[in-house]
Amino acid sequence: EPPCRQQLRHLQDSAGTAARLPPRLEGRWVSTGCEVRPGPEFLTRSYLFYTNRLFKALQFYYWDPSCRDPSYSLVIKGKLRLRQASWITRGATEADYHLHKVGIVFHSPKAMREVASRINQTSGEGCRGFLPPGRSWAPGALYEVLSAKTERDCTAALGFAMHELSLVRVERHFQPLLQPQQSGSRLVEELYLGDIHTDWGERLHYRPTGYQRPLQSALHHVQPCPACGIISRADEHHPPILPARAALPMQLSGSWVSTHCEVRPAVLFLTRYFTFHGNNHTWEGHYYHYSDPLCRQPTFTIYASGHYSQGIPSSKVRGGTELAFKVTQARVTPMDQVTVLMLNSSEPGSCGLEGSWSAGVEQDITATNGCLALGIKLPHTEYELFKTEQDTQERSLLYIGERPTDGSSPDSPDKRPTSYQAPLIQCAAASEEFSNYISLKYVGRKDANGIEALKPLPVAFLLFIALLFLRWD
Repeated sequence: EPPCRQQLRHLQDSAGTAARLPPRLEGRWVSTGCEVRPGPEFLTRSYLFYTNRLFKALQFYYWDPSCRDPSYSLVIKGKLRLRQASWITRGATEADYHLHKVGIVFHSPKAMREVASRINQTSGEGCRGFLPPGRSWAPGALYEVLSAKTERDCTAALGFAMHELSLVRVERHFQPLLQPQQSGSRLVEELYLGDIHTDWGERLHYRPTGYQRPLQSALHHVQPCPACGIISRADEHHPPILPARAALPMQLSGSWVSTHCEVRPAVLFLTRYFTFHGNNHTWEGHYYHYSDPLCRQPTFTIYASGHYSQGIPSSKVRGGTELAFKVTQARVTPMDQVTVLMLNSSEPGSCGLEGSWSAGVEQDITATNGCLALGIKLPHTEYELFKTEQDTQERSLLYIGERPTDGSSPDSPDKRPTSYQAPLIQCAAASEEFSNYISLKYVGRKDANGIEALKPLPVAFLLFIALLFLRWD
């Protein structure tokens, strides 16, 4: 069976993933590589949770997308209290956190000057003298930017907030051992924390509904992970410097597929599967949507196709490539009764043939210029950010720009992303492309009388349907 099918099947079986509720956080969790946040900001993280609910989080910021040139580090201390399961983001636990203090260590005079001027410009009275003018850079000096005791908080100028701690999920799965002589598998634990808003102005008060790239347990992480050890041994005075990696030319051709069930803000769970034809610059994408965090209960599937522009290196996000994607055709397959009801009751002429939708049956929505109920407009252009990388096992990864947190579409150049979604993995090279559609089976439950029973859906999902907040991405 083709490797792309295998990978999609593997995703549907959730590959033995389990999530603990409530999650156990004790121990150290680290980034597995250089992370890109909207802005762009480049950072690595090392978070330590103690058994008494206290935590110490280290965030290391860099000038470059390879995390080799540190600019400053933050030491964040506080207390975290897990609360109830989130009713908005299924599978997540809500938490309250309280910050005790935040300190900053500058790794160069340039970093000190830049941050000091940001703080002096944007902060209130209490912060204006944060760094007296003419104070020279002292390597290793720790300056306090937030203190609960003195009620001083100068962090806003840094775009700093720890709202990521208000949404928590821990996943465990087993990684098969790669060496042929070894049998069995190794435990991997991942910590998903809340997402960071793509709009800098919103991030200070945004309450997350999705996740950012997961941290992995310093003890139980995917092997090999050259960055994990370097990051877990680092401290604010000795920031991690990640190993140099050769920059690869952007190679889009071929087929790419999700590596796990992905979560979007506004609570969509999905897996993605794309094929790019480099010879004529056309692309096809399959978006499989689900109602649960393990991607086991399909709700609808979107197939979209079109063409894309020649890529140019991004001036804003070093290492990224800017592309424009034109979507000219789309088809939708509702996979459960709730979606069927929604589509059949949508405004006539706004989404396929009126009243003709049924579960498991695909319909072309090109003639109605898309599907209003699902937020799909055709034809449609999106301004994108891409990058390709190789992982430690020499597999090719494709990062596509993060979607705007507010659910809108990057349909103008100024809305082009400055950060990335979870990577896709290459499952077929250009020569092996196969474009036949991988369809999911429609699964309906039958009740005792043999009538198909409606599957109960989470309140949140119904709520978002009511708000027509579903966006395809």
